[in-house]
Amino acid sequence: MRVVVVLLASVFFAGLFRAATQPGDEVKGKDLFARRCAGCHSLDHSMEGPALRNICGRKAGSAQGFQYSDALKNSTLVWDEISLEKWLTDPESLVPDNDMSFRVVSPDERRDIIAFLKSPGQ
Repeated sequence: MRVVVVLLASVFFAGLFRAATQPGDEVKGKDLFARRCAGCHSLDHSMEGPALRNICGRKAGSAQGFQYSDALKNSTLVWDEISLEKWLTDPESLVPDNDMSFRVVSPDERRDIIAFLKSPGQ
């Protein structure tokens, strides 16, 4: 039983390490953003979700013209690669009682979407 647990843990942590150390593909991320995120988000204007252009370095809950949950407005979170990774993995565990329930299950897709969002040409 211990061997099985060790093997499963090794596979899990190897996947996390790979996801954290490999750079994302912003071209793939642009396509993923269009397919997975653009139903609620735009780069330049608020929709069901806030505009996301230049999100890296922005305080969470601070985009002009969008009505955020109190939880997100009152958080001290600043968006960067790490916080976006956690947010896209499970928004509720990062900021309980926020209004976003969507998750990106694939670490590769999260990495690519984040690469697109932080790219200067977005």
